[in-house]
Amino acid sequence: MVSSMRKERWSKDIEEDLILLIKDWLRQTGKTQSELCHSLNLPSARMPTLIEYLKKDFCSGGIPKIVNRLCEVEELWKNNAGGDMKKGLELNSSGQLDLLDEICEDLSKINFNN
Repeated sequence: MVSSMRKERWSKDIEEDLILLIKDWLRQTGKTQSELCHSLNLPSARMPTLIEYLKKDFCSGGIPKIVNRLCEVEELWKNNAGGDMKKGLELNSSGQLDLLDEICEDLSKINFNN
């Protein structure tokens, strides 16, 4: 039963892990924080704006919704990568699974019983 599942609550630990994950993911994809915010149609490229946006996703769907959102952005970048050869690094389809694995690994380190 869905209603009996424990709903995760946003915490400073989740926020800090998400920031680290995003920075690492951006490095791996050869993209910038500004490009990510632009792809999400955010009014600012600042990290607090990005985190506030992803926090809304988290509150409505947890980590899976954030993962889905980032995978959508990655797919958008992949589809638009034709003219962007200077970035060089393009993830294959396993990149989404790697991202999900990394998120799960990071979450396993968080003590949600605080």
